[in-house]
Amino acid sequence: MALNNLTALTSPLSELQLSQLQQAMADFTPVQTAWVSGYLAGVSQAPATAQTSAGQSLTILYGTQTGNCKGVAEQLSTAADAKGIAHRVVSMADYKVKSIKDESHLIIVASTNGEGEAPDDAIDLHEFLATKKAPKLESLQFAVLGLGDSSYEFFCQTGKDFEQRISALGATIAFERLDADVDYDQVTGPWIESALIEIEKTLETGGVTNAPAVSAAATVSANKYDKHNPFSASLLVSQKITGDHSAKDVRHIEIDLEGSELTYTAGDALGVWFKNDDLLVAQIITKLNLDADAEVTVDDKKLTLTDALIECYELTGTHPAFIEGYAKLTNNAELLKLSEDKNALRDFANNNQIVDVISEAGNDAVTVENFLTLLRRISPRLYSIASSQTEVEEEVHLTIGSVLFESDQGEKRSGGASGFLNHRLAEGAEVKVFIEDNHNFRLPANSETPIIMVGPGTGIAPFRSFMQEREAADAAGKNWLLFGDQTFNEDFLYQTEWQSHLKSGLLTKLDLAFSRDQAQKIYVQDRLKENANEVYQWLEDGAHFYVCGDANRMAKDVHTALIEIISEQGNKSLEDAEQKLNELRKAKRYQRDVY
Repeated sequence: MALNNLTALTSPLSELQLSQLQQAMADFTPVQTAWVSGYLAGVSQAPATAQTSAGQSLTILYGTQTGNCKGVAEQLSTAADAKGIAHRVVSMADYKVKSIKDESHLIIVASTNGEGEAPDDAIDLHEFLATKKAPKLESLQFAVLGLGDSSYEFFCQTGKDFEQRISALGATIAFERLDADVDYDQVTGPWIESALIEIEKTLETGGVTNAPAVSAAATVSANKYDKHNPFSASLLVSQKITGDHSAKDVRHIEIDLEGSELTYTAGDALGVWFKNDDLLVAQIITKLNLDADAEVTVDDKKLTLTDALIECYELTGTHPAFIEGYAKLTNNAELLKLSEDKNALRDFANNNQIVDVISEAGNDAVTVENFLTLLRRISPRLYSIASSQTEVEEEVHLTIGSVLFESDQGEKRSGGASGFLNHRLAEGAEVKVFIEDNHNFRLPANSETPIIMVGPGTGIAPFRSFMQEREAADAAGKNWLLFGDQTFNEDFLYQTEWQSHLKSGLLTKLDLAFSRDQAQKIYVQDRLKENANEVYQWLEDGAHFYVCGDANRMAKDVHTALIEIISEQGNKSLEDAEQKLNELRKAKRYQRDVY
């Protein structure tokens, strides 16, 4: 029987589980389907003896927004395999929250969004553990690894929340929590090794058998290239798609994947490793009065200081810890005073780069060694893919806004990755890339399902891929786009494509919000409210609702607008409307790709 003909009545799966399965396998090739079939058969037939004699085993739970936590969970799984520890790896999105009472040993890997918020996958478990329904967990041994960005006020807050809430339910902390920054690769390995040693000790108390461990990783990528082994692609096109008088510089980027065998699905992201501007590096070295050719060692590899700063260290994204460290190193009174005010410190970090901090504090007592210890290691940037592979084949397209601003000293600054891709990388030059799966941002499995897409600015990227995919599949479902930016004439990204889709009927409805084309600013959430009745009717008819773009303002405003629409149009209280929206999220009908 074909998968799309199954129903919950003809399978042991619930409607939600069946929908998720259909959605996950919608774009699989016959080879991939066969591989998954064999993999699942192997998992289902794994011997029950692969547990401790007391019925104990380790569960590795991860909650992620961008995929980083999934990678760390897989790293944990590999290390547990090497130690023969019986375990399973589960996404929090697929975890039944009440089953936590049955766990004996648990490691949680969780990221933090925006202002200390849990990632979408983790919301249910995060909230459940704070309710009166949460069970006592006196028999549980656990550890937490949090990922975050110390530039934000609520650094690794989700990990801290999980540890506090699980501890409050009586569980024992088996190993101290790790709060890892954006360059987490440097610290997760040692923590994993130490944490598993402690977990293994408590498992041994129950008596570990010699049976092989069961490892059930939640998702296995079919791509042979990844973050640690990227593909050397080449830049095909870098084209400015905002007008000459726009306040923004947005580029359409096309990258050649020929020979990589990389595959991606509409909704996925492209990871890009970038290099710092050699002129910026030279400026920093000069200001520090250091030797550009001094030899340094990075990951057991010997490099000149110049090459190390170009390839290995973050120089554009300043963070509070660097400013505090540099203030102490140089004993600069102004920066030391600034460090006492955390809010002012974050504001300064957001508006200045490493070179500006050096200009502010001077170079007293700075050596190559102590300077490098203050820097974060460079990390790849993730960009929502703006193309369907069905349409562009061995290419991948991106929509990238250049990060351009003036420092507090009035000097022009640019972003590391956006400056590299949009301005410094020549067409035909090499760029190292990998695919980051985003299973939380997918088209409906049923091509007849209507969709509503909210994507202002560069948030338009994945919806370009959605439309290419639906057009190639000859999908019958209705498509509604809400796009916004500053001005119609200068900032209507991919204007001719959207108008063509509207003319052909592929795009059913298009609503635009250009904030600066009239005296009163209008945003996408305003257009949603203006169309409240129709938005509600589409949702009642089964539509999936997607949001892509700014997390801190736009996505929150859209979320609030949706609650108000459901409340008013459905004659519900705001609390009931919020619960309804939460149910849509659980059913994968409300999905967000926000940053």
